[in-house]
Amino acid sequence: MKDDDSTPIPGGEMLRVEGLGSGYGSTQVLFDVSLGVPEGGLCCVMGRNGVGKTTLMSTIMGLIRARGGQVVLAGEDITRTEPYERVRAGIAYVPQGRDCFPQLTVMENLRVVAEACPHPEGGAIDEALELFPRVKELLSRPAGFLSGGQMQQLAIARALVARPRLLLLDEPTEGIQPSIILEIEEAIAQLKQSAGLSIVLVEQYVEFAMRLADTYVVMDGGRVVEAGDAGALEDGSLQEMLAV
Repeated sequence: MKDDDSTPIPGGEMLRVEGLGSGYGSTQVLFDVSLGVPEGGLCCVMGRNGVGKTTLMSTIMGLIRARGGQVVLAGEDITRTEPYERVRAGIAYVPQGRDCFPQLTVMENLRVVAEACPHPEGGAIDEALELFPRVKELLSRPAGFLSGGQMQQLAIARALVARPRLLLLDEPTEGIQPSIILEIEEAIAQLKQSAGLSIVLVEQYVEFAMRLADTYVVMDGGRVVEAGDAGALEDGSLQEMLAV
């Protein structure tokens, strides 16, 4: 659904955020934020704590209403759609904090998503688990007894059961041991290459992010202050920007 004054959206992008503004109550948090995610590509959103990264993700997901601008998925304006409609359109969100149903087993957590899909597809759970062998070994364990790293892998696997076109990942490495971070990195790289999944990654671990990113944006004060092609960055330049 598009208004008559909609901004033309470039082709080849799975997601286009254009001039986005949003906030909480009387507080404006995002100001004129724009970014694009190519089909099968990864855009990394970086910045210090409190600059609006999670607010951006929540607004893309529809959990916070946009106050201005557009959110466009595969050419369709979804700015005013409800979160459940965005899920049906192909967006999956893994928020910061690795939420799960702690009393349910790992398998039950995955089945909840599979059964909620309007058009469930056979093999989706198995495909998600192939990316995370650690989780595959713990299917009968209550999710509340998993380690932080295992729970993060479960959260990503659960999102993938819906077979999204666009995956939103908010700080997946926060508080995770290095070995699990490497496994998550390998899974994300495989998703990009073999599944052609488009990804928005909020991340403060610069080295991890830039090994995966095709494009990047740096936020400060609710605005995009730097953006570009990740491959064009010089070594150390992003760390310098984030340290300012």
